[in-house]
Amino acid sequence: MQLIFALLIGVFVGGAAGYLGTLMLSQRMALVAGPLGHLTLPGVALALLFGFDVSLGAFPFVILGVILIWLFEMRTGLPMEALTAIVFASGVAITFLFLPEEQTVPALIGDVSQLTLLVTSITLALSVFILLATKLIYSQMVLAGISEDLVKVGGVDLKKYNFVYLVCIAFIVALGVRIVGSLMTAALVAIPACTSRNLSKNLVQYAYGGLISGSLACAFGILGSTFFPGIPVGPLIIIISTIFFLISLIFKR
Repeated sequence: MQLIFALLIGVFVGGAAGYLGTLMLSQRMALVAGPLGHLTLPGVALALLFGFDVSLGAFPFVILGVILIWLFEMRTGLPMEALTAIVFASGVAITFLFLPEEQTVPALIGDVSQLTLLVTSITLALSVFILLATKLIYSQMVLAGISEDLVKVGGVDLKKYNFVYLVCIAFIVALGVRIVGSLMTAALVAIPACTSRNLSKNLVQYAYGGLISGSLACAFGILGSTFFPGIPVGPLIIIISTIFFLISLIFKR
């Protein structure tokens, strides 16, 4: 049953991460998930110390970080990646003040053991929410990446779209921490998107190619970790995703 729960979480979270990653890549923000992943460390540390779900611990901190970044961007006009670096560095520094050394590895590379039906159900529901919300804002955000003026002329409230976009990133980071840890969340969204870009001819293929690539990498990684128990699931997922990317170079369109 644990394997089924892990596979479901991997397929849904990996798919949502790959789909959102295609949008993040088009916005040149694929690496933002990395700093936000580090921002979850205080919550993950508290979850490990007190024995509750790591994603639950990660949510408040990453959402608080996203809200701070959004507010700072409106207040200062500084680039989002610069503000992200400021916020995440503070979170990492706070974490290592109280995180025990023996808990460091699970926090950094992920853990899909000890899953429950409730945790799995909530994770699947949030993954579907991320997919639907991303699909809702996808075309406008791509257009904004080309020209914000075009979007504003159409009467779109770009600040609201940016907020939904950041919330989706926050959710996928908090969910991704469980399977690949806070150290590799950027790879979870970036590599499937890069793979899909190599193989796709249009925007639709690109978006759904990221979804499929992310889901398959997580599924194969979780299955592989059951056959090779000594290999942590998080690094194995990223290695398989990288192999998919290297293969896509052969068939690059």
